[in-house]
Amino acid sequence: MLWGFFSLALKPIAYVHSFDILFYRISFSAVLIILFTCIFRRKIFLNDLDQFKKLPEPERKKGIRLALVGGVLLGVNWFLFIYVVNQINVQSASFAYLICPIITTFLANVLLKERLQKNQRIAVLVSFAGCLVYFFSNANNLLFALLVAATYALYLISQKSNVYFDKFNALVCQMVVIFVLSLPYYMMHGFTVPKEASFYGYIFIIATAFTLVPLYLNLYALKGVSASTVGIMIYINPIIAFLLAAFYYKEAINPLQFVSYFLILLSVIIFNYRVLTNLKRKTIHQ
Repeated sequence: MLWGFFSLALKPIAYVHSFDILFYRISFSAVLIILFTCIFRRKIFLNDLDQFKKLPEPERKKGIRLALVGGVLLGVNWFLFIYVVNQINVQSASFAYLICPIITTFLANVLLKERLQKNQRIAVLVSFAGCLVYFFSNANNLLFALLVAATYALYLISQKSNVYFDKFNALVCQMVVIFVLSLPYYMMHGFTVPKEASFYGYIFIIATAFTLVPLYLNLYALKGVSASTVGIMIYINPIIAFLLAAFYYKEAINPLQFVSYFLILLSVIIFNYRVLTNLKRKTIHQ
């Protein structure tokens, strides 16, 4: 839900180049999470590090590898997304978030051996139909959309297996990796320094409400639910973004797009049917 409202903080600073916004997003996020860890979670971080050192060497190597892979995949996903928005088209970037849950569910089934219930298999088919309708209503560069979707799907899959760190500490490592990865690009190309004070206010909001908080909630959710469930819930993001585009920003929307998003919303409800039914029963019982 948080990611769905991302445009509310992004649109007011559209006058700044997208890659510069990305640089400030990464920098602010890395600095904020490190400061937060040093001030409020120093003991937790050190205890986690001590526990990690006690693990057998193969487990330590696997934990480090998963943390690094997670940071690389997330960083590449952010860079690809900005590249697609700037150099290809916005529709391809939007389409990437529509096909991401399907790819995540497929990979979770193949790599993690997560089994889908009957209603969840039906939901995947319904979401696939919705994506096809959207694709035919907007000609997109499918290759780049697939790359953006696949990198985030692989990120989710990899972090489902990362049980060697506290989820917040894992996010700290990933943000540091992303920051280090971004430095060579900005050292070569440089970046602008906006003078408007409001810009830094929006970047702070982006770094906290639209980066660190949802990413941590995403990783935390993986502790208790399957990667395919987390993947399918990504659909809430484009649905909210679509509603904002249609009713808040007054962008032109064709009927096929409404049909595709209705099918996608329906797939989310079908996928989580048993969870919603259990919640209803608990509410009635209380």
